[in-house]
Amino acid sequence: MNPQKLIIALVAAVAAGVGVMTWTQGQVEEEPAADVGAETQEVPVAQPGDGPVARITEEELAEGFVPLIGEWENGGFNKHGWNHYGPGWFTLDHETGVLTSHGGMGLLWHSAQMFGDFTLRLEFMTSVPESNSGVFLRVPEMVTSDEYIYHSFEIQIHAAASEAIHRTGAVYDAEGPTEDRAREPGEWNDMEISFIGDQITVSLNGEQVTDWTAEPRGKITDFAERGYIGLQNHDWETSVYFRNIRIKTLD
Repeated sequence: MNPQKLIIALVAAVAAGVGVMTWTQGQVEEEPAADVGAETQEVPVAQPGDGPVARITEEELAEGFVPLIGEWENGGFNKHGWNHYGPGWFTLDHETGVLTSHGGMGLLWHSAQMFGDFTLRLEFMTSVPESNSGVFLRVPEMVTSDEYIYHSFEIQIHAAASEAIHRTGAVYDAEGPTEDRAREPGEWNDMEISFIGDQITVSLNGEQVTDWTAEPRGKITDFAERGYIGLQNHDWETSVYFRNIRIKTLD
């Protein structure tokens, strides 16, 4: 082989060796990145456990509270008096009394009775930090369109919201909570809402977080003196669970 051909052969061999080394290094660097990506996509979804069934207490009954989720004489729960509007739905576990939201955006509203001044108590739990829902107050008429969102206040459930007026405990789009009292997904939260005249107060897990004199603000153009109670099912990606919903009328 003449010197010129020898030089060309050596250059080609070196180039091939460098290419193999570069490809091998690339494979080693990419594998850990793929593993990390797989881990970040695994988001645990919380669901109600098999704990004790939550029911209204004898003390609350004596105070004038009544449950909004009914029970048969044999102990099974039912949602008689509730109607649903919009996409998605709510399911009720007849043994535990837990309502679960699916899809949306829709509203499960208690059509059996309108309320004026009241105190409402309930428990809710989220499936993931991004879970989104809300409790609607004084929905002014039978729900046949999305117009109710402009004429009834919503107490928000959304722990991951960036703005306070859209975070758990807020009067949605109007007044934010003074502090974040929401528990982690998989843990039940106690919420108490009072709407007396035009004053809305919200307590979350034993502490008052909102105390606001209602007025048209944000998406709300006006609000009624009486109306229905509603629970929102917001989206197809997350769920919110409700149980032990009870109310005391104050007018």
